[in-house]
Amino acid sequence: MGALVLVATSLMLLILQHSGASDGARAGSGSIWQPQPDCPAPAKCGNVNIPYPFGIREGCFRPKGGFNISCKQEQAYIGPDIRVTNFDVVQSEARILTDIPSGTVAWKYNNETDPIAWTSRGGLRLGNHHMVSSAKNRFTAIGCSTVAFIYGRDKNGSNGQFDQFTSLCGSFCFDEGSIEDGPECSGMGCCQVPISTNLRRFSLGFYNYNTTKKVLNFSSRSYAFVVEKDQFKFKSSYAKADNFMEELARGIPIILEWITDNETCEEAALEESYACVANNSECLNVREAPGYRCNCTQGYEGNPYLKDGCRVVNTADINECNATRFPNSCKGICSNTDGSYDCICISIILLIICISTLLIKIQRMKLEKEKQRFYDQNGGHILYQKIISGQVNTVEIFTEEILKNATDNFNSSRELGTGGHGTVYRGILRDNSVVAVKRSRIINVTHAEEFVQEIIMLSQINHRNVVRLIGCCLEVEVPILVYEFISNGTLYHLIHGGSSSHVRRSVSLKLRLRIAQESAEALAYLHLSTNRPIIHGDVKSLNILLDDNYTVKVTDFGASRWLPKEAVQLMTMVQGTLGYLDPEYLQERKLTEKSDVYSFGVVLLELITGKTAIYCHNGEDEKDKSLAASFLRAMEEERVESILDASLTGASMEALPLLQEVAKLGSMCLSARGEERPSMAEVADRLKAVRIAWRDFLVSSEYNMMEVFIDSSEAPPSGNQSSAVFWTPDMQSLQVETLR
Repeated sequence: MGALVLVATSLMLLILQHSGASDGARAGSGSIWQPQPDCPAPAKCGNVNIPYPFGIREGCFRPKGGFNISCKQEQAYIGPDIRVTNFDVVQSEARILTDIPSGTVAWKYNNETDPIAWTSRGGLRLGNHHMVSSAKNRFTAIGCSTVAFIYGRDKNGSNGQFDQFTSLCGSFCFDEGSIEDGPECSGMGCCQVPISTNLRRFSLGFYNYNTTKKVLNFSSRSYAFVVEKDQFKFKSSYAKADNFMEELARGIPIILEWITDNETCEEAALEESYACVANNSECLNVREAPGYRCNCTQGYEGNPYLKDGCRVVNTADINECNATRFPNSCKGICSNTDGSYDCICISIILLIICISTLLIKIQRMKLEKEKQRFYDQNGGHILYQKIISGQVNTVEIFTEEILKNATDNFNSSRELGTGGHGTVYRGILRDNSVVAVKRSRIINVTHAEEFVQEIIMLSQINHRNVVRLIGCCLEVEVPILVYEFISNGTLYHLIHGGSSSHVRRSVSLKLRLRIAQESAEALAYLHLSTNRPIIHGDVKSLNILLDDNYTVKVTDFGASRWLPKEAVQLMTMVQGTLGYLDPEYLQERKLTEKSDVYSFGVVLLELITGKTAIYCHNGEDEKDKSLAASFLRAMEEERVESILDASLTGASMEALPLLQEVAKLGSMCLSARGEERPSMAEVADRLKAVRIAWRDFLVSSEYNMMEVFIDSSEAPPSGNQSSAVFWTPDMQSLQVETLR
């Protein structure tokens, strides 16, 4: 108990002293700039205050380190041509302006090429005491066929040698309409990349990149420069017009960091040139530079480079123990000090209460922040806006505890499958209803809108052949969706088998045609029957679920996109599954409804050939083949029968013409050009016609067989269906089936 009390006492004193020091710091206020006493005051150049160690007149700046400032026409300069607009002694920073006349910004006409690769068109050279801030600046390029480079040198703090680095930044545009106003650079007309630490000099230029006449018509120039990231807001006119030259004329801001000297604090303290001369000042090592800086200690502010520079302003008016001005700053005996205060708890019980209360409060704050972070990360604010606007009104919000109980804490034995966007578990809710719980992979902020997009799209879909969204959970690190449970696996497993629970079995032509038509109708609904077209983006047999009656349920909308009518979605990253991807989408990054048509064409081939999208021919040890390519080759060579499923062609010769009709439809879906492919509505109609033809043939065959049985008085009893080859469950149901 004594050890616990000692530890608790020490911890509490440290916490309270730290709190007191912080409050003391907040209490101070006053001007940071103070002139050196024997120099003219105030030291100014135009509107720029110049604090020591910087100065204009000899004897008014620190003798070494590049702290002398020249004043020309009311403009302050470091060196001969680097304009300065602001100094910050506390942060050891200075803001400068770069422009074309000073040679610190690079630009060119887009039809120009440099005779020598990597030719410098601009740059900046600083002394050993000044560095370009890597935290507050970014290398930026503007243009529409622009590949800019920055080549620099930074000093290695460990050995005092200079290291070299090169970084590239590429900015491109599809057309004039693809350039949008910032404020951030997206790569369309403007790009930004970080720069190296401790950068003291750099060169800027352009890689010789061939542009097109189309681009030159709306973007004639390229620019490369380093800029303070919080001060630059991109405008589309910078890339499309020449008005960025006006911005350059005003100057581009850059934040410089500076050190007092290149020694460590320990080394500098032994010399007369030691810069941290103020009472209540401290020395800070900048090991990466290497060198040191000065700062005022906690509770003081001002200029640590002047003897009386660090002070508490209006000390007599500040009492950190005043409970009115600083509530709850001390729970025990408070003793005011110069710039801070001391606090001592009066009893062990009070000490324990203080620590316990503080820890509980910290823990609660941590949990609340974590929940809020997850909520924001998973697109909670976006979804909330959609809910209050009425776009989402059928979604139930689940807690993490409910879904953990439903899935036995996401037990691996409950897994139904794993896809590119997450893992799906079988869950049982409190009302004993069975659901499918999709736990997405960890996403970053840039993907939060994709998660919300899936919720919005699924909540608006109402079709018997599309899986229904029940609800979601947002208070966890990874987003979770809850769907209706589809019990009979996927179309892939029905056709190909592929797991211990799904053995490949014979599937009738009638069932295959129904599955094809229902899948086509679901995709046609997505393309046509909503306010805006929904492109699925990942159509494949694994994403077509089947219930107990083999009714189709299209699922997995993680790669889906919402489009305005008659629009095309330009994608920066291709999503989909090998073997199903539209070649036009792969080449041009244009995602349209016809991309789904192509993928569905591959599914159609799986249904009539029994082969997977990527397959090995006859089990031979050879390179895997594309089903789409093999099928189109067979169509060209007029040997399509050789690639069809033998279980379909061998059952009835009358089925062959219908299979050839489906094959012809599949080849249309697989056209290289999207405009030559049919729409999903047209595909669904043609499949419906094929189903009707097959039904009529089977009905005709059934009646013919019944006439034979009646004439011979050998009609089979209802309980013995094996005595006639045409008496099948499929035939018996034909008389009551109505095609949609």
